[in-house]
Amino acid sequence: MAKRTSTQESIVLAFELLKRIPRYQKVTASQLRDQLDAIGIRRDIRTIQRNLEMLSEHFQIDRDERTKPYGYSWDKQAKGLTMPNLSAHEALLLLMAEAHLKNLLPSEVMTSLDGFFTEAKRQLMPMSESVRERDWLDKVRVVSDTQPLLAPKIDNSVFQSVSEALFQDRLLQIEYRNARQQLRQALVMPLGLAQQGPRLYLVCRFDGFENERSLAVHRIVKATVSSFNFERPASFQLSKYDADDRFGFGEGQLCQLKFNIAKTAGYHLLETPLAEDQTVVENEDYYVISATVINSLRLTRWLNSFGDDVWDISYLE
Repeated sequence: MAKRTSTQESIVLAFELLKRIPRYQKVTASQLRDQLDAIGIRRDIRTIQRNLEMLSEHFQIDRDERTKPYGYSWDKQAKGLTMPNLSAHEALLLLMAEAHLKNLLPSEVMTSLDGFFTEAKRQLMPMSESVRERDWLDKVRVVSDTQPLLAPKIDNSVFQSVSEALFQDRLLQIEYRNARQQLRQALVMPLGLAQQGPRLYLVCRFDGFENERSLAVHRIVKATVSSFNFERPASFQLSKYDADDRFGFGEGQLCQLKFNIAKTAGYHLLETPLAEDQTVVENEDYYVISATVINSLRLTRWLNSFGDDVWDISYLE
């Protein structure tokens, strides 16, 4: 029985390692050990190295021996791990999920799913039989309601460190450039990631402070994961942070907003209200809108965007 258990554990270890070896970048034995440790599989570094050597001999896995530690990756032409039971509908769902979650999931989680994404792409290749599912990707799209902007470039090593620290609840040492282009260093407690349009923000607490701040990830030039864990503040909720319009430069302060808006500019507010308690008074050429909203810089910018079509604005706290 002990031998069977040992064999089963060896198979599980090999399978988990294969899942976590990426295709387009290198991963080291130490990184794989940390990923396995996060899911409860604890092995010493030598055991991981021996298994990687064995897997490299039997699978299309490249081992980069130019520098130490060695880096491992699937050969770009390799099929990797295939999931023969993946249906066309599942493949479609996976590819849509990949497009929207690639910046919101920890990097090691995305890496571990690489085999599934690869198989999903294969299922929906031009020569596959899944014609309707493949065509569906060209029939749906998430569109922006603001001026489209290209996404800023994020250093891959920075994003990996940020997501690892967030996933593991570890302190993060960062160097970043603020809006004034000044280089700053800080030790932060990573609490959440949020995608806002093309930008990705890290919500964190600076060492020695009790409030949360949002840092644009593309402005972080260096990030190092600390070996020290932290206890997440029980009072912090990312959903509450968002509801308080902190990403819109608000502080969660409610106000009773009232303004006049031309009918041609404000009709959409009858279809998509500002709040549940919104009231509308209709006049010949304009509406009088009242609603309880979070007072923020984003709200002010939104009102200003209407120009002369909005007037008599008042904020009552």
